[in-house]
Amino acid sequence: MKKIILCIMLVFGLLAVTAFYVSCNSTSFAGIEALLPDMKDKPDGVYRGNYVLAGSPVKVTLDVTIQNNNIAAISIIKHTCSPIGKKAEKITGNIIEAQSLNVDVVSGATGSSKAILKAVENALQ
Repeated sequence: MKKIILCIMLVFGLLAVTAFYVSCNSTSFAGIEALLPDMKDKPDGVYRGNYVLAGSPVKVTLDVTIQNNNIAAISIIKHTCSPIGKKAEKITGNIIEAQSLNVDVVSGATGSSKAILKAVENALQ
């Protein structure tokens, strides 16, 4: 009886981990677009942005540093997702380099990539 209960718990645990992983990396988030607000009159400073990706456990809080109307730095304060979703954090370097939110998402971490892009957008609105 103990073996059966243990097997059932193991199966449910694996299902939960699989659901978490799939929800963090689902391609169903492809329609989410982030637009960089007009930076022309944006005062220098640090702006906090948040984004919760609906239908998933992905949550992002970050700070965007603006200097001379440009994105100078992006610091991720908190990023809740699966371990593979963490690789999306490198997208911040692409945003700074391009000075745009129109950058490629990180393969395998689409949900987290989109959440980071939207958090930057929210910070700068």
